[in-house]
Amino acid sequence: MYYSDTDAISGRMRAKKRPPSFEGSMDNNPPLRSSGRQVKKKTFETEEEEEGSEKKYRKCEKAGCSATYPVCFASASERCAKNGYTSRWYHLSCGEHFCNECFDHCYRSHKDGYEKYATWKRIWTSNGKSEPSLKAFMADQLVPYWVQCTKSDCAKWRQLTRDVQMTTTSAKTYRCGLKTHTTVKSENSDPCSLSEDMRVSEVGDVAGMSPYFQPFYQPNECGKALCVRPDVMELDELYEFPEYSRDPTMYLALRNLILALWHINCKEVLTPQKCANHIVVRGLVRIRCVLEVEKILYFVTRKGLVNTGILAVNLDHPLLPSYYHKKNVIVIGAGAAGLAAARQLQNFGIKVMVLEARDRIGGRIWDDHCLGVTVGKGAQIVNGCINNPIALMCEQLGSKMHKLGDRCDLIEEGGRVVDPTIDKCIDFHFNAMLDVVAEWRKDKKQFQDVPLGEKIEEIYQTFIQESGVQFSELEAKVLQFHLGNLEYACGSNLQQVSARSWDHNEFFAQFAGDHTLFTSGYSAIINKLGDGLDIRLNTPVQTINYSGDDIRIGTANGMLWTTQKVLITVPLALLQKNTIQFYPALSERKLKAINSLGQGVIEKIALQFPYKFWQKKIQGADFFGHIPPSPNKRGLFGVFYDMDPQGEHCVLMSVISGDAVAVVRDMQEQQVAELCMSVLRELFKEEEVPDPVRYFVTHWSKDPWAQMAYSFIKAGGSGEAYDIIAEDIQGKVFFAGEATNRHFPQTVTGAYLSGVREASKIATL
Repeated sequence: MYYSDTDAISGRMRAKKRPPSFEGSMDNNPPLRSSGRQVKKKTFETEEEEEGSEKKYRKCEKAGCSATYPVCFASASERCAKNGYTSRWYHLSCGEHFCNECFDHCYRSHKDGYEKYATWKRIWTSNGKSEPSLKAFMADQLVPYWVQCTKSDCAKWRQLTRDVQMTTTSAKTYRCGLKTHTTVKSENSDPCSLSEDMRVSEVGDVAGMSPYFQPFYQPNECGKALCVRPDVMELDELYEFPEYSRDPTMYLALRNLILALWHINCKEVLTPQKCANHIVVRGLVRIRCVLEVEKILYFVTRKGLVNTGILAVNLDHPLLPSYYHKKNVIVIGAGAAGLAAARQLQNFGIKVMVLEARDRIGGRIWDDHCLGVTVGKGAQIVNGCINNPIALMCEQLGSKMHKLGDRCDLIEEGGRVVDPTIDKCIDFHFNAMLDVVAEWRKDKKQFQDVPLGEKIEEIYQTFIQESGVQFSELEAKVLQFHLGNLEYACGSNLQQVSARSWDHNEFFAQFAGDHTLFTSGYSAIINKLGDGLDIRLNTPVQTINYSGDDIRIGTANGMLWTTQKVLITVPLALLQKNTIQFYPALSERKLKAINSLGQGVIEKIALQFPYKFWQKKIQGADFFGHIPPSPNKRGLFGVFYDMDPQGEHCVLMSVISGDAVAVVRDMQEQQVAELCMSVLRELFKEEEVPDPVRYFVTHWSKDPWAQMAYSFIKAGGSGEAYDIIAEDIQGKVFFAGEATNRHFPQTVTGAYLSGVREASKIATL
């Protein structure tokens, strides 16, 4: 089981999308496909054609603009070209242009419109920072307003005449045909029946773009995982393409184009030809761009930034050129890390085989469907969806995720719901103690690490003594709930966890955005990753001999396999217990790192009921908390999740963490279920709580091929251990898994990304 089911704090961010075209000039307005199309009016085109005269037109010369017959919106000059010919069109967007005559009318000092423009410039300069250009003037003063009809069965957008000022009130009350400045209705009996302007349909988001796809940092934005600055090359990019170090303009334009195209359509392979079709630039430089985009595409593909996930690739047309194909690889372990690496390697064109000890794939990902709804025996929650590869694979699958709400009512045994102000107060106090821990570890004189639980208790007692504050019995219990939730996150009693490094990964950019319940289960992804791979089940690996040119791998069934490279993705606990013997033995440095991490364990219980007895009290919330009656019971069923909050399935899932894991370790499933039911009946004393129809309890600590849920840093250890475990040996033996990912440990995402990382390394070496 991976850490991905913790208490959720959500905050949705919308992606700002740019068009997938590399243009010769920049424009802040995304070009639309055909918003310049206009309905031909008889008074302009057809009458003149009937008279035999030929009217001259001029297209907008802005690269990427699709307006064949631009129309001037300004009408500032008496000589305005309207929808006719002008020597130059000035482009604001594909549906908004102004003619050269209106430009001269405002820009030339001897023209009538100059005074108004000059006055506006003075105001703009005194209040704004950007240049007071004529384009800005037109956009600020002359572009017409658009307003939407408020009739529910219409909702069409209408362009107001230039003399009409839109207000909040008019936006709220507008109906088709209503002139808002005079409140006079149109003579048309049904103004809503008039067609909407064709330009409206071209405005909006890029079709199919998930709001979770935000590959580029916006201005003044930072700290978002798997995000790049569109104007700066990363270090590995500079290493791969040193020729662009002095002037990265072309590289960045092509790289950004590739990332944009991939996120617009991540369900199909992105090829060099598809990229080339979107390179729109004048001159011979386009030839160089088309040649360079192929190299850049191969690089970002190898890194796993594009052409990744569960993408189906024709093996006759692999993603990378033939010079990458001359190697073979064996992957040990068919969990998230192993399957991610194997999928990448096979898509690259590299021969790969997976050896799995179990009779199934997935490792610590294992979904149960016997309760009428999918419940993950391992992970099921995605923490932070923006740029998360799990969200990308959900998009590829067409699977939806349920956004988890923020509300988590805390309930005492006895049935009373804790006053939210008390919870908020104790939550503040709890986080303040963690802030003090963070300040303590900044002290360079503090060389000795201590257990996190010990440090929190020390800070708590110091606060009590110095402030004189006395917490009530209820407040003390609420604090125990928060400590129990922290043990859930760490996968261990806090007396085992490092105070100095317990949250080491928070120093790196993390995934932002919604926290979601993966309703169809992680197995949906795992099964797609495994499709078409050569996977040998029931094949436990016992020995790895990498002393010669080829690597020899011995299995429990007596088979001996040879390969050029091997990737080990087994859980940390198996490495610590020497389940696999290495020849030569692993270095002392690597062994020390392996043993400096802890084997975090949590267990889960899920129960199906005949009806939702909790609904009245919880009122549709996704989860609720259980206030422990005493500190020694704080890990027993701390949080309950409604696995189908908006549906008909009546299933609750809860977790067992900290010292409580040892309490239930040797219990029968029925005993654990009875213990859980006694808690639920205390929490809902006012209800008739029925017996469960079905239930299951996990036993990860007893699973011979897992023996744990996820890793944590033991007191005295550091985050560097993750990097050391991840180091390859002689370019032949590689390591992946959540315990090798310093940035995203304890998660399915971290395991998956570690597999992608190692696939990239193996392909390169």
